[in-house]
Amino acid sequence: MRISNSISARNSSALFIAAILTAVPYLHASASARISGELGGLRALSDQERPKATIEVAKEIDALPPSKDKVKFADEAANLVTEGDQGHDALQAVADTLSLALKETPVPAKGDQPPMPYMDLARLARYEGVTVSLDDPLYKKANDTLAANEADIAKADFTLKDLNHKSWTLSQLRGKIVLVNFWATWCPPCRAEMPVLDAIYSHYQNEGLVVLSITDESPLVVVPFLQGHDYHPPVLTDTNEAVHNQFHVSGIPKTFVFDRDGKLVGIAIDQSTEKQFFALLGHAGLKPE
Repeated sequence: MRISNSISARNSSALFIAAILTAVPYLHASASARISGELGGLRALSDQERPKATIEVAKEIDALPPSKDKVKFADEAANLVTEGDQGHDALQAVADTLSLALKETPVPAKGDQPPMPYMDLARLARYEGVTVSLDDPLYKKANDTLAANEADIAKADFTLKDLNHKSWTLSQLRGKIVLVNFWATWCPPCRAEMPVLDAIYSHYQNEGLVVLSITDESPLVVVPFLQGHDYHPPVLTDTNEAVHNQFHVSGIPKTFVFDRDGKLVGIAIDQSTEKQFFALLGHAGLKPE
């Protein structure tokens, strides 16, 4: 009787462990599906709801086992948290999550450039003021790459035509504060910041502010889109992406501010609020009234 009970107990334990091991992949798959849906729904939330939801999804990503999918989710969160002003806590939570994911599952380099997750983490640290402690040569290389890109942008010059065929040359705008904004009609964050840019430009253009909105789309696409929007800054077309490449623009919106001496003084890596735009322009000497 004792032997039978012992065998039965061992069989029950084995079955229980087998059941757990069988269930684990399904639990992970379920968690991944939930996280994917939550990331996809962040843009639909209000400005008040979104920071808390971002922090919660970062915690859920933290709880995933090490994997390429974990890095992918963390990097997606890093691209979403910079849209608008979600606050330092949300930015830091996502940076911590991406750091952990890369520490657990380093992404190998392909070619000379650091993989995008390292670049995105370096952007959070360099332009959003978060703390990153990841000790990885690819992360260091990403920081070095951003510094080199800034040096290129600081000395960049270009001439583009607007939709009215007027030519604009960056170096000929010395004496003005110049905000260069890269955007596209298909980009939701770009569209979200357009009314803010328009209001700032309309109010401060007489004080020497120039806003140049640069798109790589054809006028055949841009002109009909703008007919439904009250947007006054000049829209410049860069259909061969030469200026996009000069400014190392790999994602939009991106904003660069030059002071009256032509010095690069501010960079925004994503959609900006009025407060954030004024913070950038403040580096060029423009203060809100």
